[in-house]
Amino acid sequence: MTLVLPPRLTASAQSLRDAAHRRGLRTIQLRTFEVPAEMHADHLHAGPSFADVVAPLLGIAPLEAEPGWLTRLPRDLTRREIKLVAIGEAYELRRPAFIKSPNDKNIPAMIYTDGSRLPGPDALDRRTPVLVSDIVDFSAEYRLHLLDGVVYAGSQYAEDGRLHLGPPSTDALAFGADLIARYGHTLPSAIVVDVGLTDGRWAVIEANAAWASGAYEADPDLVLDVVLRAAGPSASVSARDRQFIRQPQRPD
Repeated sequence: MTLVLPPRLTASAQSLRDAAHRRGLRTIQLRTFEVPAEMHADHLHAGPSFADVVAPLLGIAPLEAEPGWLTRLPRDLTRREIKLVAIGEAYELRRPAFIKSPNDKNIPAMIYTDGSRLPGPDALDRRTPVLVSDIVDFSAEYRLHLLDGVVYAGSQYAEDGRLHLGPPSTDALAFGADLIARYGHTLPSAIVVDVGLTDGRWAVIEANAAWASGAYEADPDLVLDVVLRAAGPSASVSARDRQFIRQPQRPD
C-alpha cells in the first residue's frame, strides 16, 4: 500500500508518515498538486484542495460527513443553534456569529461581527454553503478519531480557547461513545469528531474528515488506521460509506 502526502507536511502528517513507514507502507510526498504519469497510490492524507485534485486521478475515495450533519443533531448534543446556509444569505446577518465552511476552508473559521465581514462575492460564489452558529465558549476541546462505531483514538487539543495538548478525558470518551450510539449511522465509518465542554456540559463542536485532520497527541499508529479507511481505493469503499464520498469542489 502507498500513502500519498502533499508538498508541505505538518508535524502531525510527519508522525503519520513515520507510522506508515513502521508498518512497512510506502509513502510519496508530491512536490506539487500534479500527479506524475504512471504513479499509483492507495491512500491519502492532505487538505481538501489537494485531495480534490489528486484523489480522483488516483482512484482514491475520501470520506467526509455530509455538509449539514451538525445542523441535524439535537440541541442536547450541540448546545447551540447551527444553520447551513448559502454565503449569500449569510451576508445579510446583522449579529455576531461563528461561521465556517462545512468541509472545506473556503473562509476562515471564526467569529464574524456581522455578515458584511465575510469574504465577498468577488471571492466566493454566493451559493457557497457555510455553517452559521451561535457563539459559545468551550473550556476544553477534544479530537476523537472514530472507526467502525467506536472511539478509536483521541486527544485534548485546547483549553479555554488556547492550544493545550494531552490525553482525552474519560468523560470526553464517554460522550463520544454516546454520540456514536445515537448518531453513528449518520457518519462514515472513519471520521473525526471534535467535542468540548461549554458551561460544564458536553457538546459536539464539529465533524472533520480524518484524512485532512491533525492527530495532536493521539497515537499516530491508531490514527493511521482511521486515515487509511477514510481515504482509500474507491473500489474498496463499503456500500454504507458510498454516500459519504467527497465530491471534488471545482470552480465553475
